[in-house]
Amino acid sequence: MLLTLAGLQGCNAQPEPWPQWEAYTKRFLDDQGRIIDRTAGDRTTSEGQAYAMFFALVDNDKTHFDRLLKWTEANLAGGDLTARLPAWDWGKTKSGEWKIRDDNSASDADLWLAYTLLEAGRLWHDPRYEDLGKLIAARIASEEVALVPGVGTALIPGPHGFHPDEQTYILNPSYMPLPLLAYFAKTMPQGPWSGMLESLPRLLNTQVGHGFAMDWVTASEAGVHAVAPPAEPTAGSREPLASGSYDAIRVYLWLGIADPGTRGRGDLLGGVSGMAAMLRTAVTPPLEVDAQGNVVHADAPVGFSAAVVPYLQSVGLKAQAKLQQDRLIAAEDPATGLYGRAGEYYDENLVLFSTGFIDQRYRFDRDGKLHLRWK
Repeated sequence: MLLTLAGLQGCNAQPEPWPQWEAYTKRFLDDQGRIIDRTAGDRTTSEGQAYAMFFALVDNDKTHFDRLLKWTEANLAGGDLTARLPAWDWGKTKSGEWKIRDDNSASDADLWLAYTLLEAGRLWHDPRYEDLGKLIAARIASEEVALVPGVGTALIPGPHGFHPDEQTYILNPSYMPLPLLAYFAKTMPQGPWSGMLESLPRLLNTQVGHGFAMDWVTASEAGVHAVAPPAEPTAGSREPLASGSYDAIRVYLWLGIADPGTRGRGDLLGGVSGMAAMLRTAVTPPLEVDAQGNVVHADAPVGFSAAVVPYLQSVGLKAQAKLQQDRLIAAEDPATGLYGRAGEYYDENLVLFSTGFIDQRYRFDRDGKLHLRWK
């Protein structure tokens, strides 16, 4: 159950048990260090591995952290994360083998992986993690960053498949969390990170999604426009639709957990003010909105409620944030400690990010540096 807000403890304090993380590991983490998405054919993604490593660091759980890192390197990076970025999708093939199914990397997972390794090295005083994090960040800058017409420097979702012609890129705004960009801009000032900070408002401009974050956008000299997902239909739709849904919900979360002093945060919140306006009266966040800001599917799962709590708090809508917290508390399954009827992988990740922040187990400073309760 959600804890009440409490102050950060002293540097030598022992961490309190984190029930949500314990429930998560029981449900999704196997003994080898693999996060299993049980709602998607038991596949594993680089996103799931990177998120779990971040949660393990927040919990001061070095045992699980090392298992997650070891499995990721062995199975997603050909045994060497110093030589390549991890493949994004691992699972059961049509022939029945369990292996990499798509060796394209996912830049958002890579960004979280590099960040978490760098901060793990600093907080656990282990230079091995820091060195690996630096190498991965350098490879991201080399392979997954481009100068996008009409936008500027941006993170490409992956090295392949998102540049349909010379002047056009397909981008995902949720792949660029503000605290992480601020961190890399501060710690690696010679890299492309400051440029990405400057470009982010163009992807979250209120005109792109009429005040709502979009899952995917296309960017060119003609501007930034919402676009259908590159390869799969949106939730509940027969035809692909330009919309804001499962990806975009993270935009509100990343802005909500960013420090108020982080460069550009205020303007970015203004660019996605449609969600705040809707939740002044709506009981739950929408599952999907179209590029004109119309609700396509209402009543999103409980993970969406978790994701918008820090966002609502950040724009001063305390009563609305409390309503979403109440929904989260009501949705907890006392038998498993998970949330929602099915305890789905994606919901539980959103819950961990949100509750860890709300309970002040972690926070970012204005430059993206991580501050933890146990440290």
